[in-house]
Amino acid sequence: MTEKLSGKCLCGAVTITVAGELGPVGYCHCTQCRRQTGLYYATTNAPVDSVSITGQENISRYRASSEADRGFCRICGSALYWKGDRENTIALMAGLFDSPTGLTGGYHIYCADKGDFYEITDGLPQFAASQS
Repeated sequence: MTEKLSGKCLCGAVTITVAGELGPVGYCHCTQCRRQTGLYYATTNAPVDSVSITGQENISRYRASSEADRGFCRICGSALYWKGDRENTIALMAGLFDSPTGLTGGYHIYCADKGDFYEITDGLPQFAASQS
């Protein structure tokens, strides 16, 4: 998908605009993502240089590991992104974007770590750990 797509956190203090290619939605079922969101992360990857963020002063960052930052709105608590230190892409929460997004589901990762209270039944590829 190539176009300009905009979205925001729940309170609107942070807005994100992407001009360019977005990847398919990846669903991460790791313990960290489940603890942060209550279920799993649903993200779409974009090249860092195609992303514009306003309201940076309202973003808090948390390092749940030594390899990445998780960004969230410090006002409403909305999860915004996951950014690996050595990545030139950023995993943006798919739910931030205004509809229609044109996004499609792509795959599930860290399925070996998923919660025991739900099943994955959408037929998308499933990986025990990271896809990369």
